[in-house]
Amino acid sequence: MEKGPFSVEWLAQSSRGGAQPTATARQPRSPPGGTGGQESPADLAEAGGGGAAPGRPRTKFSAAQLQELERSFREQRYIGASEKRRLAAVLNLSQSQIKTWFQNRRMKFKRQTQDAR
Repeated sequence: MEKGPFSVEWLAQSSRGGAQPTATARQPRSPPGGTGGQESPADLAEAGGGGAAPGRPRTKFSAAQLQELERSFREQRYIGASEKRRLAAVLNLSQSQIKTWFQNRRMKFKRQTQDAR
């Protein structure tokens, strides 16, 4: 089979930075549930079920941080750049963490309002 720009082999190589496929990459995967339903963390990461980037632990917000974030959310559901910078400095979090918290909180709010209907 030719390794054109849209072949599976080409995509696999490009996602690994051009490395040649390894023996483990060629091995067929066992069907889900075939080994008692246990999947290793590596299998989950390969399947896209690993969640966040490897090595990045989940952020655990303190009660004070959550209180301030919720207060800010009640005032305004969409956060501006200056408020994001202020909250990041006050709460000792990154602006990216603030942005993500607001995105997730809006989705939670949307689910709650839809469930209430």
